Amino acid sequence: MQRLSLLRDQVTCWRDIEARTRDALELLELVDVEADEGLLGEIERDADELAAELGKLEFQLMFSGAHDVKDAILAIHAGAGGTDSQDWSEMLLRMYLRWAESRNYKAQIVDSLSGDEAGLKRVMVSIEGRFAYGYLRSERGVHRLVRLSPFDANHRRHTSFALVEVWPDILGDIEIEIRPDDLEVDVFSASGPGGQHMQKNATAVRITHKPTHIVVSCQSERSQTQNREIAMKVLGVRLYELELERQSAERDELKGDHVEAGWGNQIRSYVLHPYKMAKDLRTGYEVGTPEAVLDGNLDGFMEAYLRHKVGDQ
Repeated sequence: MQRLSLLRDQVTCWRDIEARTRDALELLELVDVEADEGLLGEIERDADELAAELGKLEFQLMFSGAHDVKDAILAIHAGAGGTDSQDWSEMLLRMYLRWAESRNYKAQIVDSLSGDEAGLKRVMVSIEGRFAYGYLRSERGVHRLVRLSPFDANHRRHTSFALVEVWPDILGDIEIEIRPDDLEVDVFSASGPGGQHMQKNATAVRITHKPTHIVVSCQSERSQTQNREIAMKVLGVRLYELELERQSAERDELKGDHVEAGWGNQIRSYVLHPYKMAKDLRTGYEVGTPEAVLDGNLDGFMEAYLRHKVGDQ
């Protein structure tokens, strides 16, 4: 039923474009160009809107992957660079949250581990929206930041790395058998800034899958039941990915090869000093305003990656 609903929506969009184009052409045949300037201007505006919508629909044809239309689960891990890299991970989290907001996607932090002094050692985010995975799969890999370090007393230039992983949220499409006897469930108090808003009750949940030693946790909700549901969802996705690794080469399509978050492995560089630039090393796409990119303006990079992938096929 979900697939039927998706296909119906896609067909409806194309048929609506077709009907509106036909109506505009028929109206244009009836227009006296010299006498009906106002009506002609309205037709031109409609034509511009149709062209823009058609461009978006044509671009969506690049989402040819089996899971591109689905929600996504994104994880960020601090790499080489110490406190600077942990701060870099938090900057990337903000970038993706702003990007999701710009697309009216729903983003929720599922789990996180704070850095020793600042930033985040790791964070996992659930992002819900049509084609969320299709767009975000372009972000898999090592991201490199060059800047004057705010954590260096001498204010020297530092290079930081963080690894971004992305999975499609495919749990609703598959059946993963998770036996209760295989689970070790721990509950604990959610970490927070303290004060009156800090959770006093043990609502956070950590689940260990004993056969695979996979550990997932969630502390984003106030209810232990809700945290357990989200943790089980993430566990199911991780187990599905593990099964794919054993059965087929589809791992490369869903997650990409594992790489260390350090020198020589970056997919994209963000340079804030001594000059300003953000450049994707896979496609060659670059902009001179890295601040805008870090504010969530990622569409140019994502579209360049998708066009690049289509060209390679």
